[in-house]
Amino acid sequence: MPGNSRRRGAVRKPGTKKGAVVGSGGQRRRGLEGKGPTPPAEMRPGHPAQKRAAKDAKNNKDAGARRKNTVAGRGRGAGDEAPETVFGRNPVVECLRACVPATALHVAQATNADERIAEAVRLAADAGIAILELPKTDLDRMAAGALHQGLALTVPPYQYAHPDELLELARHADAPALIVALDGVTDPRNLGAVARSAAAFGAHGVLLPQRRSAGITAAAWRTSAGTAARLPVARAVNLTRTLREYASAGLMIAGLEADGQETLDELTVASDPLVIVVGGEGKGLSRLVRETCDVTVSIPMSGAVESLNASVAAGVLLAEVARRRR
Repeated sequence: MPGNSRRRGAVRKPGTKKGAVVGSGGQRRRGLEGKGPTPPAEMRPGHPAQKRAAKDAKNNKDAGARRKNTVAGRGRGAGDEAPETVFGRNPVVECLRACVPATALHVAQATNADERIAEAVRLAADAGIAILELPKTDLDRMAAGALHQGLALTVPPYQYAHPDELLELARHADAPALIVALDGVTDPRNLGAVARSAAAFGAHGVLLPQRRSAGITAAAWRTSAGTAARLPVARAVNLTRTLREYASAGLMIAGLEADGQETLDELTVASDPLVIVVGGEGKGLSRLVRETCDVTVSIPMSGAVESLNASVAAGVLLAEVARRRR
């Protein structure tokens, strides 16, 4: 037959025979093999469910990118190591006065300038911070609904130290070691105030837990009056384990408690290498941290006041430790 013949010049008319001409070429065997389970609708190209899933993924990605720019005072999670943007004339000026290490000052075009904008531009220029003028619509998009008043300041993520660095720094200091640890302090303004007191009374650093704790945000920078740039702040993956390592290295662990074993007037460990642990707002020290402390200290108070703010209590105890060491 012309269709099967290998003779030169043999021609098979198109449409007279279907399939392979000589043998099957393995098509029959491949046709018997299974093609696997039918994929879900979200994975079938062109399916409406797949298009909806792709759209949702894109929207989630855009929302995550927008969350990286936060307003001053909003806390960030432990894993959020992205630049922060401070909005508003007063907050920006306060950050610049506190020498917060910013990277850029954004000023909206055609903004009614006042003395705060003039001061912000002058302070940014003196500090070598880039000054960028941009349309108001771009600043509106950056603020994502927050009140910016034509002014924004970009602050880079804080570079935390390792807990071992605080211990090493304290070992080489002239005075006995003094480290302040915070257990569950979630207000960045409290953190900034504690850092400021720690620097004022000769502490060698501040230790934070990596989770359930405030970080060095723009609000903490502003409250610390820039001392966070000079005092190392470390993050511990596990605060209890780090405190035990400090204890093994010869440091005494003293926790602030309303019903402590010692009062501030006694404070027998003031002259020893010391870690002062301050509990969170309202909850105080956690159980494991309390069990790790060598001693708990209370601050005597008179009147109807039951407790002090975490940063105030830390400042009082640090001042007493510094006084006894002098």
